[in-house]
Amino acid sequence: MGENIKLIANNKKAYHDYFIEDKYEAGIALAGTEVKSLRGGKCSIKESFIKIENSEIFIYGMHISPYEKGNIFNKDPLRVRKLLLHKYQINKIGGQLAQKGYTLVPLQVYFKGRLVKLEIGLARGKKLYDKRQDIAKKDMRRETEREFKVKNLY
Repeated sequence: MGENIKLIANNKKAYHDYFIEDKYEAGIALAGTEVKSLRGGKCSIKESFIKIENSEIFIYGMHISPYEKGNIFNKDPLRVRKLLLHKYQINKIGGQLAQKGYTLVPLQVYFKGRLVKLEIGLARGKKLYDKRQDIAKKDMRRETEREFKVKNLY
């Protein structure tokens, strides 16, 4: 794969709070100053969420800091942004969201070549005991790594 991928923002909390069932790569409709700001890595998707409204998909709460050298062209850092997916993908995701307990979460924002992409995950919420189970597994793995001095024992 000759694609040059550069990570801008990651949402690690999503993996802690949800079971990620399926992943999609979407483009984002952005203004020029927003892209320049993203090149500097000024982006946060921690508080953001995704909704489908009349066959279009949008991300809410994605924070892109205003570009310092920009002026009147700077957009609102928290504005609603349209995601670019094929119609059949949006319909497929909509059908899966209709099932009980599914939601869309942003996983990461990255440059793929010159294009800004957002990886979104079709997710199912974790219950408290699922989270406890994950934490226990992590602690066990950490203990065994400490004991045997072996890294990456997955």
